[in-house]
Amino acid sequence: MKALPKFRAAVGAASALALTLVLSSCAGSASPEGPAGEVTADNPFGLAADSSIEAVVFEGGYGIDYVSAAGEILQENFPDVDVSVSPSNGIAQELQPRFVGGDPPDLFSNDGAAPIPTDTIIGQLEPLDDLWDAENLDGVKIADAVFPSVRDDGTYGDKFVAANYVMTVIGLWYSSSLLEEHGWEVPHTWDELLDLGAQAKEEGLYLFTFGKEAANYYEWMMLDSAIKEGGLEVIADIANLEPDAWSHPAVVEVYEAMEEAIAAGYMMPGGAGTQFTQAQAQWSQDQGALFYPSGSWIENEMKDATAPGFDMTVAPFPTVTSDSALPYSAVQAGAGVPFEIPADAENVAGAKELLRTMLSKEAASHFSETTLAPTIVKDTVPADGFGSTALASTMSSMENAGDDIFNWVLSNKYFQYYGIDHAVPLLSFLSGDMTAKEYLAEVQAMSDKVAADASVDKVEFTF
Repeated sequence: MKALPKFRAAVGAASALALTLVLSSCAGSASPEGPAGEVTADNPFGLAADSSIEAVVFEGGYGIDYVSAAGEILQENFPDVDVSVSPSNGIAQELQPRFVGGDPPDLFSNDGAAPIPTDTIIGQLEPLDDLWDAENLDGVKIADAVFPSVRDDGTYGDKFVAANYVMTVIGLWYSSSLLEEHGWEVPHTWDELLDLGAQAKEEGLYLFTFGKEAANYYEWMMLDSAIKEGGLEVIADIANLEPDAWSHPAVVEVYEAMEEAIAAGYMMPGGAGTQFTQAQAQWSQDQGALFYPSGSWIENEMKDATAPGFDMTVAPFPTVTSDSALPYSAVQAGAGVPFEIPADAENVAGAKELLRTMLSKEAASHFSETTLAPTIVKDTVPADGFGSTALASTMSSMENAGDDIFNWVLSNKYFQYYGIDHAVPLLSFLSGDMTAKEYLAEVQAMSDKVAADASVDKVEFTF
C-alpha cells in the first residue's frame, strides 16, 4: 500500500473560512457525557442499554437502507436501544444549523454534492482511533478487518475523523464476453494496446470512446499509466506544481502513445460533442468500442444501458514497459462515503457502536449484495460478486494489487484546490486537434501560472 496524499495546510477557500467562523461558536466545547453503559468486550464504547442513536445519511446512489440494516443488527445485541436513520439530500444545508445550535445528530455521512468541508469542522469531530482499535462483531480488530490505508483517506493532518465506507477502483473497463468472442487478451502495455487497436479497427471496432463531461477519465488513465511507469513521484511533482512536472519521461511516453492511438483512428470520433452517458452507452450498449476508463460506479450508472451478456469487467491500466516502477497489477483504489461523529453528539458511544456494526461482515456483505459495490471491509464479497462480473473483478483487482494500491483521484484535491481546468485542451487532444507535446506544454503553463501566483495558498501533497 502506498502512502496517500494528505493536506498539510488549512483550506484557503473563502467559503470554507466563512463556515469555520460560523461554526466557531461551538468549536472546542466539551463532549457531553451522555448516557453511559458498562464498558465490556461486547460493548467497547459503553453504549447505554436504553439510549437512542440518530443517524443522518446522504441519500445518494447507495440509499440509506444499509445503515438501517446495520441498526437492526445492533438492536439484536441492544434490544432497548432505539436507532433512527433518516435521509438527507443536502448534508451541509441540513446539518450546519444543527452544528451551530449544538444539536448535531450522533452520526452522519458527510457525502453528496454539498457536504460540509471536513477541514472546517475538524475541531468539532470525534476522533475515531478507538473505533479502529476495537473489534468488530466478528471478533476481528477493525484496523485488520478493512483494506490497508483506508484510515489515511479519513485522516486530516494527524486527526482521524472520517470512516469512509465504500471502496472504489479506477481502471480500464471492458466486456469480457466481447474480447473472448474475438480471442483477444487484455493488453498489459501500451504497445499491446496499440496492437489490439489495429486488430479492432479491422473488425470495425474502436479502442475507446469518450464524452465531453467525462473526458477527464482519460487523464486519469494516462496519469495512472505514467505513475505506474515512473513511480509516485510523477503525480507528486504534478500536484505540487513543480517545474517541468508534465515533462517527466513517463508522462510524455504515455501521452505520445495516446496520440498515436488517436491518430490511427482508434478513438471513436465526435466525443467532444457527445454527452458522457451517451458515450458510455456506445461502449456498454452498442459495443462499438472495446474499453472505457472509469470507476467502479460504472456498472450501476449504466445498468439500464448495458447489453445482455456484456460481462462488465475491470482491468488495471497498462504500463509503458514490462520493467515499470509499479507492476501492471498496481491499481488506483480508495475509500469514499465518509461517516463522521460530532464530538457534541448526544450519543457518541452509540454512533461508534453503529459504525462498529457497519464494519462487521454481516452488515458489509448486505451492503455489497444490495448495491453491488464493495465496502472497506475485506472478505465480504463472494468470488462471483453476487452475480456481478464488475463487482467480482473490482475485488480481484484490489487483491491482485496487494500493496501496490495508490490513490490520487479520490483523495487528492489538486485540481479542485487550485482551480486548474484541463477540460478544453483535453477535449482538443482527445479529438486529435492537439498533439501530446502541445497539450503537455499547455497544462504545464497552467501549473506554472498557479505556482507563480503569490495570492494562491499552496498545499504540499505527499504520496
